[in-house]
Amino acid sequence: MTDELTIRQALADDVADITDIYNRGIESGLGTFETRLREPAEIAAWLDDAERYPTLVAVQGNSVTGFARLSSYRDRPCYDGIAEFSIYLTPQVQGQGVGRRLLTELLTTARAAGFYKVLSRIFTANEASRGLCRKLGFREVGIYERHGQLNGQWLDVVIVEYLT
Repeated sequence: MTDELTIRQALADDVADITDIYNRGIESGLGTFETRLREPAEIAAWLDDAERYPTLVAVQGNSVTGFARLSSYRDRPCYDGIAEFSIYLTPQVQGQGVGRRLLTELLTTARAAGFYKVLSRIFTANEASRGLCRKLGFREVGIYERHGQLNGQWLDVVIVEYLT
């Protein structure tokens, strides 16, 4: 894509595109243990707490080409300064720097929102996501072995963290 890339807060009008991108990620089996496709109403609920846990979108031309979001790490108050992140892109923009821009902006947003740590769990075989995180200064702090099953197969995940 050659259109200028814009990163901004997700809006209600973006919900259908975000849902489509997330559902493609679920179907691919490359980025999440989730297997149930999501409905737009479920994705819209993410935006209800956007001040605390923002969802950002990458827009090129009139198309949403990716999203990144923060979510709660744990319910306990001692973890209020930690957020989990997830990031999903359309296949057409993977490897073109969109993920880097999107995650960089999400980290800036996390810092401004008062989070001191951002983390995620990534399938050990997902070298693209692991590479992106390394480039942005995330540390790989450990591996959860047999963390979950996907299509009847146990998968390990690597824990990545970024101190803001």
